[in-house]
This record gives sequence, structure tokens and C-alpha cells, in this order.
Amino acid sequence: MHRQIARRWTRTAFFALFILAPPLDIFRLDLLQGHFIFFGLDWTLGLEPLAHGELSPLAATINIIVFAFLPLASVVGLGLWLSWKYGRLYCGWLCPHFSVVEMINSLMRRASGRPSVWEPSTLPQQESSGAVYKTDRRYWLPAAIAIIGFAFLWAVVLLTYLLPPALIYNNLINGELSRNQTIFISVGTLLLCLEFLLARHLFCRFGCAVGLFQSLVWMANDKALAIGFDRHRGVACKTCTQVCDNACPMRLKPRKNKRHMFTCTQCARCVDACESVQPAGETLLHWQGGQTSQGQSDRQAPVHFNNKGGAWKKR
Repeated sequence: MHRQIARRWTRTAFFALFILAPPLDIFRLDLLQGHFIFFGLDWTLGLEPLAHGELSPLAATINIIVFAFLPLASVVGLGLWLSWKYGRLYCGWLCPHFSVVEMINSLMRRASGRPSVWEPSTLPQQESSGAVYKTDRRYWLPAAIAIIGFAFLWAVVLLTYLLPPALIYNNLINGELSRNQTIFISVGTLLLCLEFLLARHLFCRFGCAVGLFQSLVWMANDKALAIGFDRHRGVACKTCTQVCDNACPMRLKPRKNKRHMFTCTQCARCVDACESVQPAGETLLHWQGGQTSQGQSDRQAPVHFNNKGGAWKKR
């Protein structure tokens, strides 16, 4: 469980950064000034003098390379390297959207027995680990509050990345939002409510460009960090209530090979769930990388066991 504690800290810190970055002028795009602000400094390409003949074409080209191409290439290069080695590590350990996904999953499971409205059947109320998830419809209220509250927060925060945060928060507190600001926040809140309620997993799996970028790079590396499953001891899952499947926030099947785990976020909740069921040192799921992760590539034969109704049988 130490992994989940560490993940909780990193996600909380990054969520706070996501909210505070505009007010602290750490990073934002100011549409009124027409340029980015980075750590309190105006981040421009310095091309204004070019229109007045005060800057040579060579100097303008150098400015574009230094202030646009190099920063962008550095960010993309770092993202490529991390994705190549670790997959969607950003999604599972930092992404503020995925933090909301996991919270709503938990509340919806308490309210309906299903972490998603698209779940084909309810999950067991008592897991093999001993954890109990009794269904209580009263949890729909905190679930609704979380969906609406986070949708509204996200809409406001996204607007502060485009317009001066002091202006937005002052107008919001005093009820003086402009027509366009009101439309942006209202439409943003509505769309995010629908996304958080109905399509949060679908967005993470198929709609998020950052997530897909990480997945595509990760899939190209057979030695990247991956969730490994000890297929030779798959029969040990016979008495388990599929706690690893139930724990996955992305609603994946962790025991399948890598090509079926295309959108794995490396949150390792399935690994912790397996550890809570299996004897110490005998977990069937584990993180693996390098040569040991090659067996999880899409070129490996499928898993030799299939869970149906709680019993494991050979194909």
C-alpha cells in the first residue's frame, strides 16, 4: 500500500499546482496581453521589433528557436522518454483529471455497486481481501456534489489559464462575470458534468491526446514498465473475487497481456489488490521492466486461464 500513499501525495500536490499555477503566475496564457506568462515573466518570441525593422531576420529566427522550438522539443523529448520507459505514468501519478475519475469511481461504487454506469454487472460487496463495499444509495448525493463541484472548479480554473486569474476570481466572488465568462464557465461545467458522469473512462482511454501519446510510445517498447501476471500460477486465482479487475480505475483486465492493457496508467492498484489476497511474497501481479517485461508484449500467447463465474479453467 506504500505505492498508493505515495501516489496520493503526488496527485494531491499536482492537483494543487494545477489550480494555483495561474494565480501564482507559474504558467498561463494571457489572452489580454497576447502571450504566455512563465514564473512571473512575459514569455514572448520577441518578434515585435521585426515589424519596425529593428530586428534582423536572423535574430528573429534565433528567437523562435530559443523561445519556442527548444522549450517545446525539451518537453516533448522528456515526455517521449518517460512514456517509452514507464508508459502512462503521468496519468496514474499526476493527472488531475484521473484523480477525479478515481474519486467518482469510489463514490459510484458505494452508491450503486458499479464504479461506472457502463459496468455490465455490480461488483461483489465483499472482496476476497476482506474489504466490504455495501451499497448505499445515499452516496449518490456526495457523488453528485463531487461531479458538479469538480466540473465547476475545472471550468473556472481552465478560464484562469486564459484570462487574468485576479479578474476571474474577483468577478466570480462579486457576481460580476462578463457574458463571455459566464458562457465559458456554464458550458464548461455542463460538458464536464456529462463527461465525469458518463464518459470519464472513455475520455481517458480514447479522447485524451496526452494519454494516447503515452500509450502509443509505450506499446512500441517491449521492455517498458508493465504489469506482469504469473500465468503458470493462474489457478491460484480460483478462489478470488477478481479483486485486481475490480480495483482497476480504467476498468481493464490486469491479467491480460500488454496489448489488452493499452491504456494502463501504471497506478498499480491491481498489484496492491492482488497482494492483499495472495500470501506474502506470492502475488501473481507485479511491476516488471527490462527483459522481464518482454513476456507482456502483444507478441506473447494469450493467458492460458480464463475466469468465468469465479472458477479458472484451461481454454
